[in-house]
Amino acid sequence: MRASVIISTYNSPLWLERVLVGYACQSVSDFEIIIADDGSTQETANLLSRLREDYKLVINHVWHEDQGFQKTRILNKAVIAAKSDYLIFTDGDCIPRQDFVETHLRYSEQDYFLSGGHFPLSKELSHQITLDDIKSRRCFDLNWLKAHGLSSNFKNIKLTKSSTLANLMNRITPTKPTWNGGNASAWKKDILAVNGFDERMKYGGEDREFGERLINSGIQPKRVRYFAIIIHLEHERGYVNQAAWEKNNAIREETKSQKRIKTEFGLNLHESEQTQLIDD
Repeated sequence: MRASVIISTYNSPLWLERVLVGYACQSVSDFEIIIADDGSTQETANLLSRLREDYKLVINHVWHEDQGFQKTRILNKAVIAAKSDYLIFTDGDCIPRQDFVETHLRYSEQDYFLSGGHFPLSKELSHQITLDDIKSRRCFDLNWLKAHGLSSNFKNIKLTKSSTLANLMNRITPTKPTWNGGNASAWKKDILAVNGFDERMKYGGEDREFGERLINSGIQPKRVRYFAIIIHLEHERGYVNQAAWEKNNAIREETKSQKRIKTEFGLNLHESEQTQLIDD
């Protein structure tokens, strides 16, 4: 396998099925999928069993019990489980365009991580997308999206089919390349070097802090915002709270001020699991 695609999810099988159908339609097939499951019910496990059979996808379901928002913890477990040297991170509400994996592999480079973005859809439009729309790639066509309620906006240029325009936009966009959890990739050795994600962090900037430590370690971001395309399905976020934001911001400030590379609350907390994987 040339890549491991790590997809975070929590009790959202409707969206996850659409995302995985997107991976069944990729232009390359030499990748594994690791579902980083933050405590979903049996419904998600049943879905994965069916999709493995229907689409012949290589899926490793990494799960732990539901103890509230523990995304950083399950991501670390997924990193440990990954069998390839290159890891692509995304979320279970982000449908990939057919060249998504190929694009991350094409632009991968030693001493860099890739920074992508997402194309957000409204709740109404998100619910209109069917499996057939994904298989036919209609859901990435601007005319089709506009016919189903997408508003005209300059940001729609992100779905351009022109490689020349995409190159230009990647060069001139003022958006700073950062680690964006829904669309980013890095070498596994670099992730291990910074000890993975900080498990003290809940929702709110936890992905950015991880990227800041990568940069502190000498790994530079490379923008693929207009190359690696995903559409984001809108949903409720019941796990958002101010206290978590404040705690995360304090951790990020420490990372910045101390130019911290390694967290003390990361992959090291799962040393027994790493040993078990090696033994297996």
